[in-house]
Parts: sequence; structure tokens; C-alpha cells
Amino acid sequence: MNASSLSFTLIFTAYKDIDSAKYVFFTVVLLIYIASLFTNVILLLLIYFDTYLHKPMYIFLFNLIVNGLIGSTSVWPKVMAMLLTHVNTISYAECLLQVFFTATYGSCNYTVLTVMAYDRLVSIFQPLQYHAIMTPQKVRQLLLAADLVPVLCVLGQIFLTSRMPLCKHTIHRILCDNLSVSGLSCGDSIHVTNIYGLCLVVALLILPVLIVLLSYIKIIGFILKASGKARYKTFETCSPHIIVFINFSLASLFSVVYNRIYPYLPAEANAFLSVNYILVPPLLHPIIYGIKSREIRKSLSNFRKRTVWIT
Repeated sequence: MNASSLSFTLIFTAYKDIDSAKYVFFTVVLLIYIASLFTNVILLLLIYFDTYLHKPMYIFLFNLIVNGLIGSTSVWPKVMAMLLTHVNTISYAECLLQVFFTATYGSCNYTVLTVMAYDRLVSIFQPLQYHAIMTPQKVRQLLLAADLVPVLCVLGQIFLTSRMPLCKHTIHRILCDNLSVSGLSCGDSIHVTNIYGLCLVVALLILPVLIVLLSYIKIIGFILKASGKARYKTFETCSPHIIVFINFSLASLFSVVYNRIYPYLPAEANAFLSVNYILVPPLLHPIIYGIKSREIRKSLSNFRKRTVWIT
């Protein structure tokens, strides 16, 4: 990695394409970002201060929410600043940093969701041994693995990408992503980077998805055999996690499809759809848990009662 490449200036062409609608786009992004910050922070505070929620499932959820906040905050303030200041350039070093945060956001989401699926399996199939298995030390180990493995793997990807020579300087998006940045490079080293990237997709996306799907196939089998009361309790316990998993997987799948069709889309639709993957899930995840989790609803209700009493 050399300093001259890192100081190289890249140009986002999408900002010029959406010039006529940039204030509308800014308003949409700002409103969703503020709503996302508000809902996520409220849920973080509930989990942190309510000792009843100090359980492995909600500790993992806390980690998932923090990851979503880091991912969205690493992107949207910069995007909104560009929309307002008419600046559509970024240094290569800053672009690589944006790629790191967005890639880590996606991969950590899947690893944490996988750990949460394991937690649900243990709670359903080994309820009497649950606390003996999911000890505080075990929870810390699972969270460390879910966070550290994606970070190290993505750092490897960023290092390989930064070593490739740049042949282009334009990105047809409103933010940096790994696919766009890799497309700027040339030379023989691009094959090594692509192979490494494919391994990352298998390890941090396909494998976690398969593990979660297999977990829920097993859970569904249990639900079908259980009594009415046990069936309802199991469904109530698992439904927030599975809805969040489906929501994020659909957003990820949509992003993959988008990467194949974006040259044929109008500029305004192109800009919005390119950010759907990292704009919508951080907003929906706390809302889904707030609606579907009885314990979080109860905690929120108690918080409101205390607030009313104090005032």
C-alpha cells in the first residue's frame, strides 16, 4: 500500500445524475436516519438499564443494534454532507474505510444472527441446561467470535484491494462498496482478491445463512410436534429473530439483484436502491423486536410508567 494511491481522489457520478432530486433524497435519508437513531438508542437504553433483559438473547440483540448504528453512521452523515455541499469526490483512503465499515456491518449482522439462532436452539431443546450452557463466559466468547472474525476477514479484503493499482477514478454509486472499488483496479492481483472475496462470501454469508436455516428447520419440526401452549411459546420466542433474519436476508438478496440491473434503472431509483441494504434494516430491526418481543414491550411499558410518575 503506497501513500500516493491512498490520496488518490475518486469521483461519485451518481450525485450529478440525481441533482434534480437531491433535496428529496436528502430529506428521505435524514428522516430514516433520525428515526433509526431514535429507535435503536431507545432499545439500547432499555436493554442496558432493565436488568430483566440482561439475558443472552438481548445481549446478542444489543450487539446487533450497535452494529447497525455503526454501519449506518459510517455512511449517512457523509452522504448527506455531499448532497448539501455539491461535493462528489472522496479520497481513496476514505473510500476504503467506508468499504470496511459497510462490509463489516453486513458480515457481522449474519454472524450475530447465527449466534442468536444457536441461543434459540439451546433454549428450546435444552431448557433445563440453558443457564449452564449459556454462561456469561460462553456469551462473551460467542460475541467475540461473531465480531472479531468478520472484522479480521474484512481487513484482509481491504488490504488486498488497497494493493491493487487503480485504473479508473469514477464510481457510479453514492457511496463506496467493495464491488465498485474492486472495479477500479486492474492487474494480475485482482484475481487473488476476487478469490479471497468469494471465500469471504461463503464463510460470512452463505455458511451463516445455512446454519440459521437448518436451525429453524429443526425448530419448526419441534413446533409441529409440540402441544398448543408449547407451540405458541416457542413461536413467540423465535418470531422476532426469524423476522429480522428474513428482513436482512431479503435486503441482502435485493442488493445482489440490484448489482446486476442497476445500469438499466433511472438515476433516482438507482441512488435509492443502492442504499436500501444499509438504510432500511437498522431502522426495522428495533421496531420488529419492539413489536414482537413481549419482554421488550413490557420493559418499554414500565419505562413509560416510571417516566409519567416522575413528571
